[in-house]
This record gives sequence, C-alpha cells and structure tokens, in this order.
Amino acid sequence: MEKPALLGGTPVRDAMLPYARQTIDAADIAAVAAALEGDWITQGPNVVRLEEALAALTGAAHAVAVANGTAALHAAYWAAGLHEGDEVITTPLTFAATANALVFQGARPVFADIDGATLNLDAAAVERVATARTTALVVVDFAGLPCDYDALQTLSDARGWTLIADAAHSLGGAYGDRAVGSLADLTTLSFHPAKMITTGEGGAVLTNRADLAERARTMRHHGIRYADRARPWDVAIEEPGNNYRLTDFQSALGVSQLAKLEGFWATRDRLARRYRERLADSPFIEVPALPASVRHGWHLFVVLLRLDRLTADQDTVLRALRAENIGVQLHYPLVYRHPYYQRRFGYGTGLCPVAESVEARLVTLPLFPTMTESDQDDVLRALDKVCGHYRR
Repeated sequence: MEKPALLGGTPVRDAMLPYARQTIDAADIAAVAAALEGDWITQGPNVVRLEEALAALTGAAHAVAVANGTAALHAAYWAAGLHEGDEVITTPLTFAATANALVFQGARPVFADIDGATLNLDAAAVERVATARTTALVVVDFAGLPCDYDALQTLSDARGWTLIADAAHSLGGAYGDRAVGSLADLTTLSFHPAKMITTGEGGAVLTNRADLAERARTMRHHGIRYADRARPWDVAIEEPGNNYRLTDFQSALGVSQLAKLEGFWATRDRLARRYRERLADSPFIEVPALPASVRHGWHLFVVLLRLDRLTADQDTVLRALRAENIGVQLHYPLVYRHPYYQRRFGYGTGLCPVAESVEARLVTLPLFPTMTESDQDDVLRALDKVCGHYRR
C-alpha cells in the first residue's frame, strides 16, 4: 500500500488540481476588449444584453444584473421588503452570504434542517421552525441540485411567505420541465469564477413580477427613482439602496459565457456521472441522491465520508488529499456555527442534527469544464490511496 504524501509518501500529482476554475477563451477576451473600446464602461448596452439573455435562458420575465452574488441576495431581500423583526427560514448548509444578507436587512435568519439524502432543505423541518413572524423562505440549490420546489412553494403559498431561491449553484439546472430561475418569487445567481459562468464577479436577480424587478433595479442604484427619464436630474430616494451596478465589460463577458453554458454543463454532467459510477461501490464514500426528475447544475461535486469505516476524521482526510495535490474543499461549515451567529442569535450545536452529521463528513472534489478524465482519475486514485491507508 502506498504511503500517503501527508506522511512522507510521493503525491499522486506533481501540481495542485483546484476544486474549481474559470473557463475563458479567445471569444470571451474579444468580447471584453470590444466593450472596453466602446463608449460604455459601466452601465451600458451589454448589461441589457446580459439581462435579456438570462431571461430568455431561464424563462424569467425579468433579470436584473448586479455586482456579485451577495449583492443579488441583498437586492432580492430588499425588493421583497424584508426588514427588522422579520424571521426568514433558510438552510444552514450554504455559504454565509445567504444569511448575512438577511442580517443586512435587519431580519433574523432561522435555520431549518436538511434532508440527509439530497442535502437540501427538508420541508417538514421548515414547518417545524416556522412562527407567526416568518415572512419568507430562502431555499438553496446546494451543489447545483434544485430543491423540492413543489413542496416548498406549496408551503410558502399556504403561509403567505415570499419564496426566494439562492440558485448560485444551479444555473443551467431544471426542476422537471422548468428551468432554474423561474421556480420562485425571486431567484438569485452568482457569476463568481467558480460558478457555471463568470463575469469575474457578478450576479443577477430573476423574477416574473414587474414590481419586484423594479425594486431590485432601484436598490442596485442607490435607491434612486426617476420621476421623468427625460429629466435625469429629477430624482428621489424613498429608501436608501446601494451601488450594486455591474460594469458593461463584465456584462460583455457574461453574454459570451452564457453562449457556452450548455457545453460547460454537458462536460460537468459527464464528469459528475463518471464520479458517481466510479464511487458507487466505494466502502468509504457515499454520494448524495440524484432524483431523476431534476437536472443538476453541478456547480460542486460533493461526497460524504463513511467515517465509521475510517480511522481518520474529516480534517485529516482533507489534509491528506491536499497533500496529494488534490484541491479538495469543505462546502460549507454550517452558518450558525460561525461566532457571529452564536453571539448575535444564540445558536449552538444541536440546532440541525442532520446538517451537523453531514457537515462532519462532507468533501468537495474537483469539478470544472477544462478538467480531463486523467485529472479525474488522479482524484479517484488519491481517494483510494488515502481511504485505503486510514481504513478500519
């Protein structure tokens, strides 16, 4: 048996394989260069083109481009009218921005447990934590797997909640025959380099409601409303917003990237299914459920360690795989475990038992469109090497 690199053995790879990487080609560079040579640097015609392309792709009536994924969340919460005293239910298994942006609005994030098979919010758990102060439900398509929107929309409708989807992971995915982006009252996207497409940084808010779209546009531009577009000096701010505008050259990159989304997704899907096939019989690794009724966005490929069959804990396995030059990561430490949420809201261990069990076993494996099957074989070899060494 090979000695792990963590203990002095030879690494599987000579150079680090990252867990994610942007895919930029000559057409993308040309699109950005053309925008930089044009008349507009910030808000210009490419922003409109990006918004129109996003709406056409997702089936949403309106798309509002913003500076990043966190800005998209904040703009959506602002558009929904969330404020001090509101309770908003969400998942603890997400990047902290999902909850942080609620705090920006003065709302209290309330965490519901997840389904241990899909790793998405459990509708029954959502019902258990709801109160008379609950005004919205923020769902997250974790790793790219769309949530159970039928159950969550039915619950939201019955309670009169606004349903907001954090779809930073799932652009290109679908729930049945409905594309991600048109499954909730408001949907937010991220165009960070690790995501399905990139604008460097960037994001968007999608909605079928004209009133919510207009509020999101107002929020991204300081809260300014124009009384008469022909008189741009005649402005009024009824509620302060932010400068969350996306630049025109970033939008040009986004338009170019969107044209390649299907190809990016197809490569991710092929590699993800190859991972699932190779790991199906592993005694040390579990893979999350993949319902046949959804199209996974495959932002991340996550697995669960069978710690009862290993002598090492998650931290040791992560360090050992990184020593093999496999850029594994943990997505994510549960939001309510962060010191701020413990101090501010009094959250502690035991709040979401299923999520806590999952968190202790999660590992994110590399997945991106320019990754080769040879790269993937290195990942699988490193998993075998590390898990084989630490097997019980």
